[in-house]
Amino acid sequence: MKLQKRQSSRGSLSNRAGRNPLIQYAGLLSYIILLAMRIPLSKVIGDAGIGLFAPAFEIFFLITLFTSYSMTGAMSGIIRYRVKREQHRNAKQVFHAALFTNLLVSAVLAALLVVFSAFVADILVLESLSRMAVIATAPVLVLAAFIGIFRGYFNGYGLGMLTAHSQYLEGIAMMACAMFGANALYDYGVKVAALKQNVAYSYAYGALGAMLGVMLSQVITMLYLLIIYIIYAGAMRGRLDMDSGKRAEPKFSAQRTLLAGSFPIALVSVFSNLFMLVDQRMFNYCMNKKEMGESRTALWGGYYSKFAVLIGIGSALGVLSIYSMAGRISNAYDREEYRAMRERLGKTVKKLCIVVCPIAVYLAALAHAVIACLYTGKNDTVVAWVQKGAVLIVLYGFCFLFGHLLYRMHMLKELFLSTIISVFAHVLMAYLFVQKAYLGADGIIYALIIFFALYGGLNFYFLSRNLKYRQDWFSGVIFPAAAAIVSGVAVMLAERFLLEPVGAVLTIVIGIIAGLFFYITFLMVLRVIGEAELSKMPLGFFFIMFGKNIGVL
Repeated sequence: MKLQKRQSSRGSLSNRAGRNPLIQYAGLLSYIILLAMRIPLSKVIGDAGIGLFAPAFEIFFLITLFTSYSMTGAMSGIIRYRVKREQHRNAKQVFHAALFTNLLVSAVLAALLVVFSAFVADILVLESLSRMAVIATAPVLVLAAFIGIFRGYFNGYGLGMLTAHSQYLEGIAMMACAMFGANALYDYGVKVAALKQNVAYSYAYGALGAMLGVMLSQVITMLYLLIIYIIYAGAMRGRLDMDSGKRAEPKFSAQRTLLAGSFPIALVSVFSNLFMLVDQRMFNYCMNKKEMGESRTALWGGYYSKFAVLIGIGSALGVLSIYSMAGRISNAYDREEYRAMRERLGKTVKKLCIVVCPIAVYLAALAHAVIACLYTGKNDTVVAWVQKGAVLIVLYGFCFLFGHLLYRMHMLKELFLSTIISVFAHVLMAYLFVQKAYLGADGIIYALIIFFALYGGLNFYFLSRNLKYRQDWFSGVIFPAAAAIVSGVAVMLAERFLLEPVGAVLTIVIGIIAGLFFYITFLMVLRVIGEAELSKMPLGFFFIMFGKNIGVL
């Protein structure tokens, strides 16, 4: 009886933790921290240093999509299935199988990265001085594999809050350690650059220091998870005595189940995030052909630390607004509540449009002010990039929603097909725009727009075909987009007339307040939102009163 009470208490605690926004959105919030890390880092090692750091960090990111993200998800699901059936010995066997498999894969990839580091730097991204940072990535892969294993283990036992804490710790530690390492080795690189009479070495050592800082952050996160594992080891051993499994699961069977569960989503994740490495290679080739090889690294660093950061954070904020709703849609699908599922999907699309459209429009309208607030120096090129690429925030929101639903509803064949087609289209367009037409970063942005538009469109087609879903295009998509664009005129005028007199910060605040006032008013006029939606918004009572006074509510 006491044991049942303890388990019930632990279950309710786990449910409460799952409903905590800081726990539920830990992955997205920690991702925003990692994006924001590039802002101060660019001030320490410069845009050129970021340009040399980018390929190493992207390789780390791509490989950990398998060893940490995909393996963690598969492992937690397999362990959770066995724990619910009190097959604790088999759950432990899965943990050991994952430990062996993940470390073996990461060690092999790390060794290959060291051996082929010159090829990666010289041929793959055309940045020979990035080789030091690429080599420093190798041990990070093994450490990240350890982290992924422990996270999958804790998630499988319903201890997701510990995983969330480790994600925040990793993000904060990575920002602090990368800054420290970059600053320390950049100063040393300045001396090497003076000795070799080549200033590029200072940036190369700064990138190396940043990557060593990333490695230190992985050590800190791994030690935290290891300590937690040791603390919980006694309780886990006690569960082995309550094992009710009828047969022991062979280690080979556990490994095969893990690979079968992780490989499909790893393949989709890697292919759908491969564009940054491909784009850097094409961009560098274009700059070499235009005889701008001396400035190409700094230009790419500006793209990676400014344009990609602002678009990435805007996209993540849009995803945050509908993340929990996407889970409820897939839950309704699992329960075969198809009518409720379609209704929720329509509401989610509508809410996503209401959120991402103003983010994209206001970022484009306030591009000068935002960049002046966050970065120093002349950044007119970056401003133009942001204004052209802000639509990516809207497209990414749809890509995430429809792709996430395809994954949660086990439509992996459709998801993989849309990924392959979109990646092929992106590579082809980038090749034509960048390597043939020599459009540089502008060509990459155009190719990205094609990639995300095609990816989101295909995912929506497969989803709507399988679910027999019909989208309300006017109130769900067109009206929110139109309201955002019209209200964006007020934001653009605020930047144009206020930036010089009052400064960037006040311009952003005044512009957003003015834009949101007109935006919500237009949404009320167009009947996109009503009193029920407004009552859930901050200051919604004001707009309810205002809407009733002007006769639109």
